[in-house]
Amino acid sequence: MTAQTPDDLVDSWLTVPDVAEELGVDAGKVRRLLKERRLAGVRRGEPPVLSVPAAFLVPADARNPATVPDGYGEQEAAGTSAVLASLQGTLSVLGDVGMSDAEAIAWLFTPDETLPGRPVDALRAGHKTEVRRRAQALL
Repeated sequence: MTAQTPDDLVDSWLTVPDVAEELGVDAGKVRRLLKERRLAGVRRGEPPVLSVPAAFLVPADARNPATVPDGYGEQEAAGTSAVLASLQGTLSVLGDVGMSDAEAIAWLFTPDETLPGRPVDALRAGHKTEVRRRAQALL
């Protein structure tokens, strides 16, 4: 595991109210997405505020370079952004490996020379299989 923290690796963060505004939903829905691990966030700053990497959201018209699972994202359509659909499965694999949200965020934002680039950028480009294969190799 890398010694770098999510704060060292992530350029741009959004608070729960910011995410809610981007998605066009209320903050309670964002908290449910976090609890269901469709999104990942960490508490950061003083006082600690729950924050989500901005890269986990994509423009609503480019919701996902692949396909959107049935029933996913219907409520997010009202906002200007949507959750990257391939994120949930990837977070699930990272959870199976035993990573916390902070560790998963650090892993997703740490450059990987075999991709090349960061796993989060590969997900945004539609390469979820490659990213998940690398995550499963951590088992």
